[in-house]
Amino acid sequence: MKLKVLALSTLLLASTAASADVMVHDAYARATPPNAVNSAIFMHLMNKDDSARQVVDAKSNSADVVELHNHIMADGMMQMRKVDSIDIPANGMAELKPGGMHIMLLGLKSDLHEGDNVKLTLKFANGETKNLSVPVKKVMAGMKNGHDHSPKTKTH
Repeated sequence: MKLKVLALSTLLLASTAASADVMVHDAYARATPPNAVNSAIFMHLMNKDDSARQVVDAKSNSADVVELHNHIMADGMMQMRKVDSIDIPANGMAELKPGGMHIMLLGLKSDLHEGDNVKLTLKFANGETKNLSVPVKKVMAGMKNGHDHSPKTKTH
């Protein structure tokens, strides 16, 4: 029995240490006007590991659907697209920012007000997760330049 407890403790410590290799900085969710149905979350993901990492999913109880997204230029217009993963290079960084990679909150359950926090869980390709409490901030203009944030966006 002691051996099983020791083995489980070792596994838990290894998982925690590996999860600590990805650090989150400057995370924020975009505040919304009344009755807005969507928002986005941005952050810097720092990978301190010698191996590349991938975020493959995100969950939040603040929205009906949470998706990983990017913007691409198509037919002369910036368009938002769902992506399967966000790569974080070995000993590098992935920047989730307006007009680039980001996490979409689709079908918000309530307005997001500055000062609120959004609970977010990131899931990595190796099965690890990272739980975050992301502050909501007011952001000026940013993505109002023709980017489509409607839930009808197709995956590629």
